[in-house]
Amino acid sequence: MHVGMLTNSLFGVGETDFAKVAHWAAQQGFKEIEVGASVPLDKEAIYKVMCEGEIKVGAFLYCRNFLLPDDGPGFLDELMKRIEIAGELGIEKVLTSTGIDRGWDWDTKFDFYDGIRKRPIRSLDKVVELFKPILELAEKKNIKIGWETCPVMGNIAISPYLIDILFERLPSDKLGLAYDPSHLVWEMMDPYEPVLKYGKQGKIFHVHGKDTEIDRTRLAYTGILSDYSWWRYRVPGLGEINWNKLVSNLYEVGYDGVISIEHEDPVWEGTKEKVEKGLLIGKRTIEKALNMEK
Repeated sequence: MHVGMLTNSLFGVGETDFAKVAHWAAQQGFKEIEVGASVPLDKEAIYKVMCEGEIKVGAFLYCRNFLLPDDGPGFLDELMKRIEIAGELGIEKVLTSTGIDRGWDWDTKFDFYDGIRKRPIRSLDKVVELFKPILELAEKKNIKIGWETCPVMGNIAISPYLIDILFERLPSDKLGLAYDPSHLVWEMMDPYEPVLKYGKQGKIFHVHGKDTEIDRTRLAYTGILSDYSWWRYRVPGLGEINWNKLVSNLYEVGYDGVISIEHEDPVWEGTKEKVEKGLLIGKRTIEKALNMEK
């Protein structure tokens, strides 16, 4: 296993040169870089970074709601382009969301009982049909498709319950997970056991290094449905997750890929310097866990 990073946080504070981000990451000891949606889909620029050999370009990340009636088809075209280009460049993974039919969306910020009738499983048939051609292209281009576990950006692969149903309906060795434990924490699920479950199935293609902090005093006051102020994302080491335990589970199932730092920590954002500091805090936490047996 090794530590990588997602480009989103640096592009979010104004760094627009992919080569510079890749060079900084390599200089800091990151071994792999994950190309987010804000990076221009410039095949020549990405290929140049790959040829320089400072750092591995391991994945494209493109999470959108592909089932939106107006924007969905355009988002789907962009996803397909990334699969095509990944195949041409030898990038092994494209990470994405499932899409969700907003007519059946589950949103805890609004009416609870209405939400029960609009739970994410209602989108299952549409997601299955959507992904048949996506997986056909992935098979053709020899690309692994990893579903994010985040409930936003149009996604129903948000729990072991739903993931199991999706995998049953879409059997493919090219389909797996971009496993992000931070989402399971605020969804009140165990972030460790699914590593054993899906790792043993060979379904963990990628791991995001992101943590979640729970404000239990606030949670006791608001409950889980009033608002989302009782939790926030943190870089690894500053939240609830025991990274030694999570990494130990990854070792146990033989995972030998990347843990890619996905920096969405509000404490370490706002300037390039703070974002870089946050990325390095996360990197040190994961490296310590990776080296726990040394």
